[in-house]
Amino acid sequence: MGFTRGFQGRRRRPDDERLPPGQYDTGDDWPVLTAEATPHLDTADWTFTVDGLVEHEATWTWDEIHALPASTFEGDIHCVTTWSKLGVTFAGVSVDTLLAAARPLPSATYVLARSHTGYTTNLPLADVTDGKAWVVWDFAGQPLAIAHGGPARLLVPHLYFWKSAKWVSGLKLLDHDEAGFWERNGYHDRGDPWQEERYQGD
Repeated sequence: MGFTRGFQGRRRRPDDERLPPGQYDTGDDWPVLTAEATPHLDTADWTFTVDGLVEHEATWTWDEIHALPASTFEGDIHCVTTWSKLGVTFAGVSVDTLLAAARPLPSATYVLARSHTGYTTNLPLADVTDGKAWVVWDFAGQPLAIAHGGPARLLVPHLYFWKSAKWVSGLKLLDHDEAGFWERNGYHDRGDPWQEERYQGD
């Protein structure tokens, strides 16, 4: 996938305070964007692991992660390519629940999210804790479509959507920031939509 400055669409209405600067409401559409071939993952073989700077490396199977306390996100998502999708509902498990099982060490300050495809993206630990992030497998009451990261993806809705890694397989806790795929290719290290942190130097 090439480096792009975004797509064209309906412009932001000045009175729509839910849209960050430079974004447009995609309405009923949900564009499919990916940097790699779409995998077809069997939930019988699917796992999610939290490792790195933790007291206890923790891995869940598909059935085990579904047995954890459920959590739901209702709100908006924003893509660096300028579309936003408002009023979405995802269901899964809070990242807080997963981290509580692994018990991060005091030295852990960042996470590197990784996917079953090999994709990675970096985040400050503070951006995936305190109710800010989920591993989700349902969208609008239905199983998450493969094209959108199913069977499960990371959801970090307060940051641009490339941080919400599709086909997620785990989180590695680190004591330093380690750039992921798009960050090594010119995208911003953090990606706050409200600050328009799209590209390095923004």
